[in-house]
Amino acid sequence: MKTTTTILLAATALIAVSGCSKKRPETLPPAPIDPAAGGAQDTTSSGPVDGAVIPGSDADFRRSVSSNTIQFGLDQYDIDATARAVLDSQAEWLARFPGKRITLEGQCDERGTREFNLALGDRRANAAKIYLVARGVDAGRISTISYGKERPLALGSDDESWAQNRRAVTIVVS
Repeated sequence: MKTTTTILLAATALIAVSGCSKKRPETLPPAPIDPAAGGAQDTTSSGPVDGAVIPGSDADFRRSVSSNTIQFGLDQYDIDATARAVLDSQAEWLARFPGKRITLEGQCDERGTREFNLALGDRRANAAKIYLVARGVDAGRISTISYGKERPLALGSDDESWAQNRRAVTIVVS
């Protein structure tokens, strides 16, 4: 009787544990390209093939627009004149490729809480989206994501590094 009870308890424990599999880690999109460093060459099917840039690819986007990144002031998410010029060039490119979708990534510097920076990054990405929509880009083509302070471009704790990390980056996804 004791052996049967032990076997039943062991079998029950095995069944319970087998149902507790590990969750897969969330797969994040690739890190943003550093425009100052020339960026990394895109090797996906929509990127360069044998050194050629495919029209409508993310590489074509980065080559054709004034920048894929707009900068923000400390704790700000308003679109200034410099950001408007960058977004205008992006809107022109998107008008040439009406089937392409983009993701706007909101980013922050390392100061502030995680929650504050996620919310600020979201406001930055959405401010860029609102501007592009006002310039005629269909809102359904634009998704936004906030990385807060989780994906810094510059790894310093000084004004210059913080300024580089306060940004919204436009990525062509399809």
